[in-house]
Amino acid sequence: MNYYFNKTIEGTFEDVIDKVTQGLKHEGFGILTEIDVKEILKKKLDVTFKKYRILGACNPPFAHKALQAEDKIGTMLPCT
Repeated sequence: MNYYFNKTIEGTFEDVIDKVTQGLKHEGFGILTEIDVKEILKKKLDVTFKKYRILGACNPPFAHKALQAEDKIGTMLPCT
C-alpha cells in the first residue's frame, strides 16, 4: 500500500531541504513547522537516527477548500 509520494533530488541534505521549500513556495505553500526527527530522537530517547526532517507545508486556499468539504480533515493539516 502506498501512502506517500517520493522523488529523489540530488544535493546535500540541506540543499534538498532548500530546494523543496522553494518548490513548495512556488506552488503557493509555506512551511509552518519543521521537525528535526534525528535531533528529537537523540534528545528524548538517546538513539542515533539518520537525518530526517518533517516539513509542515500549508497552502491556505487549499486548506480552506478541504475544510469546507470535510471539517474533520483538519486532523491531517499542518495549518492549525
